[in-house]
Amino acid sequence: MILSMTGFAAVAAELPGCSLAVELRSVNHRYLDLQLRVPDELRAMETAVRESLSRELKRGKIDCRISLNRTTPGAAALAINGERVAQLRDAASEVQRHAPGSAPLSTVEILRWPGVLTEPSVDAVVLAEHTLLLVQQALHDLGASRAREGAKLREMLEENCRGIEVQLERVAPRVPAIHDAYVEKLGARLRDAGLDPDNDRLKQELALFAAKVDVAEEISRLQTHVAEVRRVLAAGGSSGKRLDFLMQELNREANTLGSKSVDAELSHAALELKVLIEQMREQVQNIE
Repeated sequence: MILSMTGFAAVAAELPGCSLAVELRSVNHRYLDLQLRVPDELRAMETAVRESLSRELKRGKIDCRISLNRTTPGAAALAINGERVAQLRDAASEVQRHAPGSAPLSTVEILRWPGVLTEPSVDAVVLAEHTLLLVQQALHDLGASRAREGAKLREMLEENCRGIEVQLERVAPRVPAIHDAYVEKLGARLRDAGLDPDNDRLKQELALFAAKVDVAEEISRLQTHVAEVRRVLAAGGSSGKRLDFLMQELNREANTLGSKSVDAELSHAALELKVLIEQMREQVQNIE
Protein backbone atom coordinates (compact mmCIF):
# COMPACT_ATOMS: atom_id res chain seq x y z
CA MET A 1 0.00 0.00 0.00
CA ILE A 2 1.27 3.43 -0.99
CA LEU A 3 0.73 6.08 1.68
CA SER A 4 0.54 9.80 1.07
CA MET A 5 2.13 12.14 3.60
CA THR A 6 -0.94 14.39 3.36
CA GLY A 7 -3.84 13.65 5.69
CA PHE A 8 -6.11 14.88 8.44
CA ALA A 9 -7.90 13.31 11.40
CA ALA A 10 -9.89 14.66 14.34
CA VAL A 11 -11.46 12.68 17.18
CA ALA A 12 -13.07 13.70 20.46
CA ALA A 13 -14.52 12.19 23.61
CA GLU A 14 -16.74 13.51 26.38
CA LEU A 15 -15.50 12.69 29.88
CA PRO A 16 -17.03 13.62 33.25
CA GLY A 17 -16.35 17.32 33.67
CA CYS A 18 -14.35 17.79 30.50
CA SER A 19 -14.11 17.19 26.76
CA LEU A 20 -10.96 15.77 25.19
CA ALA A 21 -10.02 16.16 21.51
CA VAL A 22 -7.07 15.08 19.35
CA GLU A 23 -6.36 16.56 15.93
CA LEU A 24 -3.66 15.35 13.52
CA ARG A 25 -2.51 17.17 10.39
CA SER A 26 0.12 15.74 8.09
CA VAL A 27 1.95 17.26 5.11
CA ASN A 28 4.97 16.18 3.13
CA HIS A 29 8.44 16.53 4.61
CA ARG A 30 11.80 14.96 3.92
CA TYR A 31 11.96 13.42 7.38
CA LEU A 32 9.60 12.86 10.31
CA ASP A 33 8.93 16.18 12.03
CA LEU A 34 6.57 16.01 15.00
CA GLN A 35 4.99 19.16 16.40
CA LEU A 36 2.96 18.59 19.59
CA ARG A 37 0.61 21.02 21.27
CA VAL A 38 -0.78 19.74 24.56
CA PRO A 39 -2.49 21.48 27.50
CA ASP A 40 -0.62 21.89 30.77
CA GLU A 41 -2.75 19.19 32.42
CA LEU A 42 -1.40 16.64 29.91
CA ARG A 43 2.18 17.86 29.71
CA ALA A 44 3.40 14.63 31.32
CA MET A 45 1.85 12.69 28.40
CA GLU A 46 3.97 14.39 25.75
CA THR A 47 6.67 11.69 25.61
CA ALA A 48 4.13 8.85 25.41
CA VAL A 49 2.20 10.62 22.66
CA ARG A 50 5.38 11.30 20.70
CA GLU A 51 6.36 7.63 20.94
CA SER A 52 2.93 6.54 19.70
CA LEU A 53 3.20 8.83 16.68
CA SER A 54 6.77 7.75 15.90
CA ARG A 55 5.82 4.07 15.88
CA GLU A 56 3.17 4.60 13.20
CA LEU A 57 4.59 7.41 11.05
CA LYS A 58 7.87 7.34 9.13
CA ARG A 59 7.96 10.62 7.19
CA GLY A 60 6.04 13.86 7.07
CA LYS A 61 5.49 17.00 9.09
CA ILE A 62 2.94 16.04 11.73
CA ASP A 63 1.02 18.63 13.74
CA CYS A 64 -0.65 16.99 16.75
CA ARG A 65 -2.99 19.19 18.78
CA ILE A 66 -4.59 17.87 21.99
CA SER A 67 -7.19 20.04 23.69
CA LEU A 68 -8.86 19.64 27.07
CA ASN A 69 -11.89 21.78 27.88
CA ARG A 70 -13.60 21.85 31.24
CA THR A 71 -17.35 21.63 30.81
CA THR A 72 -19.87 23.70 32.78
CA PRO A 73 -21.86 21.13 34.73
CA GLY A 74 -25.66 21.22 34.73
CA ALA A 75 -27.83 20.59 37.75
CA ALA A 76 -27.86 16.86 37.11
CA ALA A 77 -24.08 16.79 37.02
CA LEU A 78 -23.70 18.36 40.47
CA ALA A 79 -23.30 16.12 43.49
CA ILE A 80 -23.92 16.82 47.18
CA ASN A 81 -21.12 16.05 49.59
CA GLY A 82 -23.18 14.33 52.29
CA GLU A 83 -20.31 14.21 54.74
CA ARG A 84 -19.78 17.94 54.43
CA VAL A 85 -23.52 18.62 54.95
CA ALA A 86 -23.52 16.42 58.07
CA GLN A 87 -20.58 18.41 59.44
CA LEU A 88 -22.45 21.65 58.84
CA ARG A 89 -25.57 20.21 60.50
CA ASP A 90 -23.61 19.17 63.57
CA ALA A 91 -21.87 22.54 63.72
CA ALA A 92 -25.21 24.36 63.39
CA SER A 93 -26.69 22.24 66.22
CA GLU A 94 -23.75 23.09 68.43
CA VAL A 95 -24.23 26.80 67.68
CA GLN A 96 -27.97 26.49 68.49
CA ARG A 97 -27.09 24.86 71.79
CA HIS A 98 -24.78 27.71 72.77
CA ALA A 99 -26.88 30.46 71.18
CA PRO A 100 -30.53 29.37 71.12
CA GLY A 101 -31.68 32.55 69.43
CA SER A 102 -29.44 32.27 66.39
CA ALA A 103 -31.06 31.73 62.98
CA PRO A 104 -30.69 28.26 61.48
CA LEU A 105 -28.77 27.73 58.23
CA SER A 106 -30.92 27.95 55.12
CA THR A 107 -30.65 25.56 52.18
CA VAL A 108 -29.06 28.25 50.03
CA GLU A 109 -26.45 28.98 52.68
CA ILE A 110 -25.64 25.28 52.98
CA LEU A 111 -25.29 24.93 49.19
CA ARG A 112 -22.98 27.95 49.07
CA TRP A 113 -20.71 26.52 51.73
CA PRO A 114 -17.34 25.42 50.30
CA GLY A 115 -17.15 21.70 49.66
CA VAL A 116 -20.88 21.00 49.75
CA LEU A 117 -21.39 20.97 45.98
CA THR A 118 -18.88 18.85 44.06
CA GLU A 119 -18.30 18.72 40.31
CA PRO A 120 -17.37 15.49 38.54
CA SER A 121 -13.70 15.21 37.68
CA VAL A 122 -11.51 12.74 35.79
CA ASP A 123 -8.76 10.89 37.55
CA ALA A 124 -5.31 11.69 36.12
CA VAL A 125 -4.64 8.04 35.25
CA VAL A 126 -8.02 7.71 33.50
CA LEU A 127 -7.38 10.95 31.61
CA ALA A 128 -3.98 9.66 30.44
CA GLU A 129 -5.53 6.39 29.26
CA HIS A 130 -8.24 8.19 27.30
CA THR A 131 -5.64 10.49 25.76
CA LEU A 132 -3.59 7.57 24.41
CA LEU A 133 -6.74 5.85 23.15
CA LEU A 134 -7.78 8.98 21.27
CA VAL A 135 -4.29 9.36 19.81
CA GLN A 136 -4.45 5.77 18.52
CA GLN A 137 -7.90 6.39 17.06
CA ALA A 138 -6.67 9.58 15.39
CA LEU A 139 -3.68 7.68 13.98
CA HIS A 140 -6.02 5.05 12.56
CA ASP A 141 -8.17 7.70 10.90
CA LEU A 142 -5.10 9.54 9.64
CA GLY A 143 -3.73 6.30 8.19
CA ALA A 144 -7.02 5.70 6.36
CA SER A 145 -6.92 9.25 4.99
CA ARG A 146 -3.30 8.86 3.85
CA ALA A 147 -4.09 5.47 2.28
CA ARG A 148 -6.94 6.94 0.21
CA GLU A 149 -4.67 9.74 -0.98
CA GLY A 150 -1.89 7.22 -1.62
CA ALA A 151 -4.18 5.13 -3.82
CA LYS A 152 -4.87 8.19 -5.96
CA LEU A 153 -1.15 8.95 -6.20
CA ARG A 154 -0.38 5.38 -7.25
CA GLU A 155 -3.07 5.51 -9.94
CA MET A 156 -1.60 8.73 -11.32
CA LEU A 157 1.95 7.34 -11.27
CA GLU A 158 0.84 4.15 -13.01
CA GLU A 159 -0.84 6.24 -15.69
CA ASN A 160 2.32 8.27 -16.24
CA CYS A 161 4.41 5.08 -16.38
CA ARG A 162 2.13 3.93 -19.17
CA GLY A 163 2.56 7.29 -20.89
CA ILE A 164 6.35 6.89 -20.77
CA GLU A 165 6.08 3.38 -22.16
CA VAL A 166 3.90 4.63 -25.02
CA GLN A 167 6.55 7.18 -25.99
CA LEU A 168 9.33 4.59 -25.81
CA GLU A 169 7.33 2.04 -27.80
CA ARG A 170 6.80 4.68 -30.46
CA VAL A 171 10.45 5.68 -30.93
CA ALA A 172 12.35 2.48 -30.03
CA PRO A 173 11.69 0.71 -33.39
CA ARG A 174 12.90 3.80 -35.23
CA VAL A 175 16.27 4.03 -33.49
CA PRO A 176 18.21 1.86 -36.01
CA ALA A 177 16.70 3.79 -38.93
CA ILE A 178 17.47 7.12 -37.26
CA HIS A 179 21.07 5.99 -36.71
CA ASP A 180 21.49 4.82 -40.32
CA ALA A 181 19.96 8.01 -41.65
CA TYR A 182 22.33 10.10 -39.57
CA VAL A 183 25.34 8.12 -40.81
CA GLU A 184 24.14 8.62 -44.38
CA LYS A 185 23.72 12.34 -43.75
CA LEU A 186 27.26 12.63 -42.41
CA GLY A 187 28.55 10.69 -45.41
CA ALA A 188 26.76 13.05 -47.78
CA ARG A 189 28.36 16.03 -46.08
CA LEU A 190 31.80 14.45 -46.44
CA ARG A 191 31.19 13.87 -50.16
CA ASP A 192 30.05 17.48 -50.53
CA ALA A 193 33.33 18.49 -48.91
CA GLY A 194 35.27 16.42 -51.48
CA LEU A 195 36.12 13.58 -49.07
CA ASP A 196 35.57 9.89 -49.52
CA PRO A 197 33.35 8.50 -46.72
CA ASP A 198 34.44 4.98 -47.66
CA ASN A 199 37.99 5.72 -46.66
CA ASP A 200 38.86 3.38 -43.80
CA ARG A 201 40.03 6.17 -41.53
CA LEU A 202 37.01 8.37 -42.24
CA LYS A 203 34.68 5.40 -41.97
CA GLN A 204 36.05 4.67 -38.50
CA GLU A 205 35.68 8.28 -37.39
CA LEU A 206 32.19 8.38 -38.86
CA ALA A 207 31.16 5.29 -36.90
CA LEU A 208 32.56 6.71 -33.65
CA PHE A 209 30.78 10.02 -34.14
CA ALA A 210 27.49 8.33 -35.03
CA ALA A 211 27.74 6.16 -31.91
CA LYS A 212 27.60 9.31 -29.78
CA VAL A 213 24.03 9.93 -30.92
CA ASP A 214 22.85 6.35 -30.49
CA VAL A 215 20.02 6.40 -27.92
CA ALA A 216 19.30 2.67 -27.71
CA GLU A 217 21.00 2.47 -24.32
CA GLU A 218 19.03 5.41 -22.91
CA ILE A 219 15.75 3.87 -24.09
CA SER A 220 16.68 0.56 -22.47
CA ARG A 221 17.50 2.29 -19.18
CA LEU A 222 14.25 4.24 -19.24
CA GLN A 223 12.34 0.99 -19.72
CA THR A 224 14.24 -0.59 -16.82
CA HIS A 225 13.54 2.37 -14.52
CA VAL A 226 9.83 2.36 -15.39
CA ALA A 227 9.67 -1.35 -14.58
CA GLU A 228 11.33 -0.62 -11.22
CA VAL A 229 8.84 2.17 -10.48
CA ARG A 230 6.01 -0.30 -11.09
CA ARG A 231 7.68 -2.85 -8.80
CA VAL A 232 8.08 -0.30 -5.99
CA LEU A 233 4.47 0.83 -6.35
CA ALA A 234 3.29 -2.78 -6.15
CA ALA A 235 5.45 -3.47 -3.08
CA GLY A 236 4.11 -0.41 -1.23
CA GLY A 237 5.40 0.56 2.21
CA SER A 238 7.65 3.55 2.84
CA SER A 239 8.75 3.95 -0.76
CA GLY A 240 8.93 7.73 -1.18
CA LYS A 241 12.72 8.02 -1.05
CA ARG A 242 13.20 5.12 -3.45
CA LEU A 243 10.72 6.60 -5.91
CA ASP A 244 12.36 10.02 -5.62
CA PHE A 245 15.70 8.44 -6.58
CA LEU A 246 14.08 6.71 -9.57
CA MET A 247 12.60 10.03 -10.70
CA GLN A 248 16.11 11.49 -10.75
CA GLU A 249 17.35 8.58 -12.84
CA LEU A 250 14.43 8.83 -15.26
CA ASN A 251 15.00 12.56 -15.65
CA ARG A 252 18.71 12.04 -16.28
CA GLU A 253 18.06 9.51 -19.05
CA ALA A 254 15.36 11.70 -20.62
CA ASN A 255 17.76 14.67 -20.68
CA THR A 256 20.46 12.55 -22.30
CA LEU A 257 17.96 11.26 -24.83
CA GLY A 258 17.03 14.82 -25.74
CA SER A 259 20.64 15.99 -26.00
CA LYS A 260 21.51 13.10 -28.35
CA SER A 261 18.46 13.52 -30.53
CA VAL A 262 19.08 14.11 -34.26
CA ASP A 263 15.46 13.50 -35.23
CA ALA A 264 12.42 15.75 -34.76
CA GLU A 265 10.18 12.91 -33.59
CA LEU A 266 12.77 11.73 -31.10
CA SER A 267 13.14 15.29 -29.77
CA HIS A 268 9.37 15.52 -29.36
CA ALA A 269 9.31 12.20 -27.50
CA ALA A 270 12.12 13.36 -25.19
CA LEU A 271 10.13 16.51 -24.37
CA GLU A 272 7.00 14.48 -23.61
CA LEU A 273 9.03 12.18 -21.40
CA LYS A 274 10.37 15.12 -19.39
CA VAL A 275 6.85 16.48 -18.87
CA LEU A 276 5.58 13.09 -17.66
CA ILE A 277 8.56 12.56 -15.37
CA GLU A 278 8.25 16.04 -13.86
CA GLN A 279 4.58 15.36 -13.09
CA MET A 280 5.60 12.13 -11.37
CA ARG A 281 8.42 13.82 -9.45
CA GLU A 282 6.02 16.40 -7.99
CA GLN A 283 3.60 13.73 -6.80
CA VAL A 284 6.33 11.46 -5.43
CA GLN A 285 7.23 14.23 -2.96
CA ASN A 286 3.93 13.46 -1.20
CA ILE A 287 4.60 9.74 -0.75
CA GLU A 288 5.81 8.47 2.62
